[in-house]
Amino acid sequence: MARLPYLDKSDLLPEHQDLLARNLNLYRVLAHSPRAARSLNTLARFLRDGSRLDPRLRELAILQVGYLARSAWAFSHHVRIGREIGLSDDEIRAVTDETAGRASRLEPLAKAVLRAAREMTLDVTLSDQTFSTLRRELDNERLTDLVVTIAFYNGLVRLLASMQVDVEEDYLPYLNDFPMPKE
Repeated sequence: MARLPYLDKSDLLPEHQDLLARNLNLYRVLAHSPRAARSLNTLARFLRDGSRLDPRLRELAILQVGYLARSAWAFSHHVRIGREIGLSDDEIRAVTDETAGRASRLEPLAKAVLRAAREMTLDVTLSDQTFSTLRRELDNERLTDLVVTIAFYNGLVRLLASMQVDVEEDYLPYLNDFPMPKE
């Protein structure tokens, strides 16, 4: 159960009701601070729709952050988004395999993206080796967008955990298909 009540459109002033255009628990908690919600949504929209980073790489990075942080909300939502943008179930499972040090069929760039997400999530920064690998494969704009994506989702999973945002029922099947790591 979330630490703050989930708001509905009827709880908001008319000028803020658009914040709940998508009836997701994260937005329903963030609506307690409409300006913060708008600010977070602006960056999230850029990462999803404005960035030139390959959406496949973006979603792999986000899945890695969600998986490491044990964020059922972020992970389940991005399994769905990943599938929508064309990630295969094997590619989604590769996040688990790579995290555990098992080989996957991902290409070297995707493996480097997962490694970058692991390093930033666990060690706060990228190693020189990982940064160099990414720099050989991505131009400066895409590399920056990748780092911003990983950093943003590291913040978001902490927000989700701190507010104890629940996974919506529609997203629970994704956690059955792709279980979170055990404690």
